[in-house]
Amino acid sequence: MVLEGLSESLKKTLSKITGSLYVDEKLINELVKDIQRALLQSDVNVQLVLEITKNIKERALKEKTPKTINKREHLINIVYEELVNFLGKGDHKTLIDQIKTKNINKQPYKIMLVGLFGSGKTTTTGKLANYFKKRGIKTAVITTDTWRPAAYDQLEQTAKKINIDFYGNKEEKNPAKIYSQFEKQLQEYDLILIDTAGRDALNNELVEELQLLNKTVNPDESFLVISGDIGQTAQKQATAFHDNANVKGVIITKLDGTSKGGGALAACSVTGAPVRFLGTGEKTDDLEEFKPEGFVGRLLGMGDLEALLEKTKEAFTEEDAEEMQEKLMKGNFSLQDLYDQMKAMKKMGPLNKVLEMIPGLSQANIPKDVLKQQEGKIDKWKFLMDSMTQKEKDDPEIITGKRIERISKGSGQPSSEIRALLKQYRQSKKMMKMMKGGSGSEKDMQKMMQKMQKGGMKGFKF
Repeated sequence: MVLEGLSESLKKTLSKITGSLYVDEKLINELVKDIQRALLQSDVNVQLVLEITKNIKERALKEKTPKTINKREHLINIVYEELVNFLGKGDHKTLIDQIKTKNINKQPYKIMLVGLFGSGKTTTTGKLANYFKKRGIKTAVITTDTWRPAAYDQLEQTAKKINIDFYGNKEEKNPAKIYSQFEKQLQEYDLILIDTAGRDALNNELVEELQLLNKTVNPDESFLVISGDIGQTAQKQATAFHDNANVKGVIITKLDGTSKGGGALAACSVTGAPVRFLGTGEKTDDLEEFKPEGFVGRLLGMGDLEALLEKTKEAFTEEDAEEMQEKLMKGNFSLQDLYDQMKAMKKMGPLNKVLEMIPGLSQANIPKDVLKQQEGKIDKWKFLMDSMTQKEKDDPEIITGKRIERISKGSGQPSSEIRALLKQYRQSKKMMKMMKGGSGSEKDMQKMMQKMQKGGMKGFKF
């Protein structure tokens, strides 16, 4: 996961608590030292580290344990709550609601992306467009970057790839005029994402350009895009942009390839511009809204059910769920259904990222090679199913003996793979029968998630 090193260190620290017989001052001191070491190794500012660990220690020594949980669970909950507060609890509002509220008056919501060269503004503009499009927001992107020649082509290509409308003018050198040129057409959208030019540093020239563009666009939000590998320098950069360009939020990119991301996250949390999104990879889908509660939950191995539900809603539509429910009511569940299910699951992202959102499974420490092997199975299943008759796909129970040999030869896969597929099918069918009582709707899924999450992080047991 993002900040994997920090996550592993914190999980080991919490395992000391769960494995101890008593919660005393000695254990608390060890816990504090371990957390300090983990945060410092992730490049978090020393002063901030001392502040958070001081709060943890004071609460652990002074607070009375609630009757509903034991001392170990209470101590874990203190660590969780302080890390959440540390990263900016309460500062994050859902953008979707803000966008839809403004759209009621037939006005587009405008987000301007600013930042220095190399921070990933253009890539992030495409990721944001994809993120909001998936959530039913009619989105357009416009480039006003007149400094980097490749910026126009890059954003145009990304927009085509994700089927988003693109605007820009290669010949015009005034970014404010570029926006004004298309302002009338842009009124047709729910959301406008404006990509801007960067510089090597926040100099007077860049400030003047951003201020002019800001006056012309009058954005609802200005997001600063910074690279996670800049570490503690993020605080200085976020503060400077906040003061000079009215930045209201920060997007941290390239968090998947650095150990300094903790420094960037922590530094931004103490500015007036909270972290709003995280870039977690190179693909268009590798972007997530930053919510401290869920993020810390994953760091500590507690999972993130809200993010899991969000991913599930992306992969499985309401219509898909209803169609599957109808088949189950009739007692139908074919190999094609299983394949379609697994294919949709793949849309949720790499299996290891999905597992880290599920409480308990994120602590399972399943080897990465095993997870990759599991992800590769869906491709093999496709070959197998291409060598089956429609009757075999509809009723897999007839696949035995000679049929297995024929499918094996036709697909070029060993018979063991066919038996493994059939075993997976029977297990899935059994599980689907158990879930037969529910409607499979989004509301039922939310209820199931809420039951799993009942009580929040309080009383969470590893």
